[in-house]
Amino acid sequence: MAVTGPTEPHPAYLIVGVSHRTGTAALRERLFVDEAGQTELLAALRAAGLTEALVLSTCDRTELHAVAGDAARAAAAMREILARQGRVTAADIAAQGYELSGGAALRQLFAVASSLDSVVVGEPQVLGQVKDSQRLSTSLGMMGPQLEAMLRAAYGAAKRVRSETAIGERPVSMAAAAIQMARGVHGDLARCTALLLGGGEMGELMAAQLRQAGLAQLIVLHKSAPRGALIAHRLGGHVRPFDELAAALVDADIVIAALGDERQAVTVAAVRQALRARRQRPMICIDSAVPGDIEAAVHGLDGAFRFDLGDLERLAVEGQSSRAAAADPAWAIVEAEVAAFAAGAAVRQAVPAVVALRRHFERVRDQVVAENPGADAPTVARLLVNRLLHAPSAVLRELAADATVDGGGELMAIERLLTRLFGSAGADGAARDEEKRQ
Repeated sequence: MAVTGPTEPHPAYLIVGVSHRTGTAALRERLFVDEAGQTELLAALRAAGLTEALVLSTCDRTELHAVAGDAARAAAAMREILARQGRVTAADIAAQGYELSGGAALRQLFAVASSLDSVVVGEPQVLGQVKDSQRLSTSLGMMGPQLEAMLRAAYGAAKRVRSETAIGERPVSMAAAAIQMARGVHGDLARCTALLLGGGEMGELMAAQLRQAGLAQLIVLHKSAPRGALIAHRLGGHVRPFDELAAALVDADIVIAALGDERQAVTVAAVRQALRARRQRPMICIDSAVPGDIEAAVHGLDGAFRFDLGDLERLAVEGQSSRAAAADPAWAIVEAEVAAFAAGAAVRQAVPAVVALRRHFERVRDQVVAENPGADAPTVARLLVNRLLHAPSAVLRELAADATVDGGGELMAIERLLTRLFGSAGADGAARDEEKRQ
């Protein structure tokens, strides 16, 4: 009697996306989606046959996550869906993006949640963004048990990284340095207005820290109006059209530039004109973008103080070496957590086979008992053992007969497996019992 079990392949975990590491800022802007857009993407993924999926869209990445049985077909569908969203071709996504599956996808999820794949390593916002994406997916019925288990494990890894390493200190220290500079120039932040230009993770972090420190007003300008509105809502600010940059500079006591465009949006001429309109009231310009958004010569203007990430790092007495030193143990934690989850998943995959084997043994037992109602226990035990060993022994004899064809490799592998399953007498014991029965 054959042991029946699952016939479907184990579903694969897939990620298709574009990030700051692989794609241009222009492409990332086209792919960015707010909550409404994420809802549409999830609907498209569902229509493509994917029942477990998540959409993660931040200033640095847009990724589609899914669990699918047919990985190749699912990845192709995800690539097409992402391309339609950005009104680009699937070839553009393939050229500037990535398709990850299995362990590589799992590692990416853990790294993103732990802020090891961010422009500014250690920033805390991305974990909240992942959780927001999960909540949306759950509300739409797209959060299945496998994806939920992976996310839960990723959050655990992120928590360990935060608590066991210094990876999160740099962004907080940099934001604190920005606040210290702002207070040194302007005094009470309750009288200040800040302008957030763009929406990079570091820029948003600084804006959020300023708000917590008492900043009176925050203005957000973004080339994508929906995204600007989303950022403003999240940070408790007001959004203005991007073409009002000149007027917004006049109102800004603090400018946080976080566009990362190919060209510098805040020029010397624009700041000089704004300072003139401000009657030389000082302006702090913080360039948190890579590449920079503010012309370096702005620092030479009277009343203007320009700082970039390098300046903030020096003010926080943290260099690139300390960031690398903090990242190394963080990566070690992520790698260990990925390995632990993968090992646990492998064990969970074996459960259906174990259950099927047990059910088969119980069916055979019931048949033997039913066929021999008056037999005593030793007789039933002997008959049961013979019945259970019949099919495996027949297969072993067939393999032994064919050993000359493949050198006995398959037979040896099965004997090793039997030894692991039943102990040192596994394979030999099965053969001997069958011989006695004969």
